[in-house]
Amino acid sequence: MEPTAYANAVAVYLAFAFDKLTDTNSSLCSWQLDPPRLRTTFGRQALPMVWDFAETNPFGGGAGDYRWCIATQREVIERLGGGPPGIAVQLDAASKGMTEGAVVSTDPPYYDNIGYADLSDYFYVWLRRSLSSVYPELFTTLAVPKAAELVATPYRHGGKEKAEAFFLEGMTQAMRRLSEGVLPDFPVTIYYAFKQAENENEEGTTNTGWETFLEAVIQADFVITGTWPMRTEWASRNVGRGNNALASSVVLVCRPRSTSAGSVSRGEFVAMLKGELPKAVAHLQHSNIAPVDLAQAAIGPGMAVFSRYERVIEADGSPMPVRSALILINQVLDEGLAEQENEFDRDTRWALAWFEQHGMADGPYGDAETLSKAKDTAIAALEADGILEAKKGKVRLLPRQELAADWDPKTDNRPTVWEATQHLIRRLEDSGEESAAELMREMGSLSEIAHDLAYRLYSICEKKKWAEEALSYNGLVVAWPELTRRASSGRAKKPEQQELSS
Repeated sequence: MEPTAYANAVAVYLAFAFDKLTDTNSSLCSWQLDPPRLRTTFGRQALPMVWDFAETNPFGGGAGDYRWCIATQREVIERLGGGPPGIAVQLDAASKGMTEGAVVSTDPPYYDNIGYADLSDYFYVWLRRSLSSVYPELFTTLAVPKAAELVATPYRHGGKEKAEAFFLEGMTQAMRRLSEGVLPDFPVTIYYAFKQAENENEEGTTNTGWETFLEAVIQADFVITGTWPMRTEWASRNVGRGNNALASSVVLVCRPRSTSAGSVSRGEFVAMLKGELPKAVAHLQHSNIAPVDLAQAAIGPGMAVFSRYERVIEADGSPMPVRSALILINQVLDEGLAEQENEFDRDTRWALAWFEQHGMADGPYGDAETLSKAKDTAIAALEADGILEAKKGKVRLLPRQELAADWDPKTDNRPTVWEATQHLIRRLEDSGEESAAELMREMGSLSEIAHDLAYRLYSICEKKKWAEEALSYNGLVVAWPELTRRASSGRAKKPEQQELSS
C-alpha cells in the first residue's frame, strides 16, 4: 500500500473514533440508573432536552474515553477480516437499478418516524472537519443533503398530503427497482419495526405510515407472503423502558406477484381471511411471539391473502385500499382471539368479560349477576374460587397481590385458567423464574391454556390503554420458553437414592 493511501486509511479510522467520542461528550449526555452508566447523546433517535447532564473524562479510561473509541474501531476491523471482499456503493434506490440476480434484505425509512438526515448533521460536521482534505468530493456541502431523503416530512414538501404523496411515489419506485433485480429463488426481506396501532377511529385501528408503506410494496407488484418477527430491539433502550414498545423487528417476506394474478370480491377476501388468519395467528402464538408484537406480525398472513391478487373489488366496483384491508385484518384478528375463549372454563370467561368492562375497579352487583348467568356460573361460586370480592352491592376482581398466596392447583377443587395466569405472573414478578416454573409444573396442562389467556388479556389492556397491566401479560409470554424449560427440567429429575441407615 502506498504511504499516502495508508495515511488516509488511518485518518479515516481515527476520524470515526473521534466522531464516536462526540456521542459521549456532549451536554445532552445523562446518567442511566439500570445498569448504572453514562447514557449517550443519542439514547434514542432525537436530540432531547436534558435538565442536567453527566460528564465523562475523555482521557480517564471509562466510557467515552478516546482509547475505548479506538479499541471499538479496531475490534470491528479485526472481525471483518477473512472471506471475500465486500462492495459498498451509495445510490438512490428509487432511481438506480441493482445488479441482476441480487438477494435483497433491507431496512427502509419509516414514513415520518425518524429524520435521519437532520440527525446526521451532528456527526457530519465533525467528519467534514477531519476528512474534507482527504475526501473533498464527499464533503462538498456544509450539512447533510436532505431534500431527497425518502421520508414524509411536511415542512419539506409543503404539507402533509404532499409529503405522503412524495413518500408513496418514492417508495413504490424503490420497491419496483428491487423487484426488477432480485433472484426468483430468494424472497425479499424488509425490516419494519414501526408499530401499526397509532390511530383509532370508528372503523378500527390504522396507521398512515404502515398503509402508505404497504401500498408502495403492493403497487410494486410484490406479494407479501408472511412476516418473521425477529428479536432485534434492546430491552433497556429508552423507548422500551416501561412502555409497550415493539420488542421485535417485523420482517416482511415478499416475492414478485404472478402475472396471472386475478381479482376477487370483498366477500371472497373476507372469507379467505377468516379461513387462513386464525390458523396463522395460532402458529405465531405457539411460536411464543410476544403479545406486544402479535398485531404487527398478523399483518403478514393477512396481507398475504390481500396481495396475492391484483386487486380486491369493493361492492361499488372500486379497488379496496390497503387501509380497508388492514382494518379487516385487525377485525378478524380480534375475532380469532375472542374465539379462543371457548377453551377457557366458564368462571374464567366471566372474569375475562368483567375485566374488559371494569378492569380491577368496582362494578354493580346486578351487572355481575347478569353476566354470571350469561356465562353459566354464579357470583357465589366465583367468590368461592377466590377471584372476586362482593360486598355492599359492588363486585370487583381481586388484584394479583390480594389472591391467596398459598394457592395450590393440585388441591383446588375448581382451579381456573384465570387463577393460573394471575398466580404465574405473581410468582414471576415477586419470586423469579424458578418459582414460577415450579408452579407451572404443579399446574400441568392448565398452564398451556394460561398462555393463551395472557394473549387475550394483553389485547384487552392495549385497547384500554392499561399499559402497566399489559406489561405483566407480555412479560409472562416473553418468559414462557424459559419457564417451560425449567418446568420440564424439574419433571425430568429423578429422586436421589437415600443412604441405608446402619
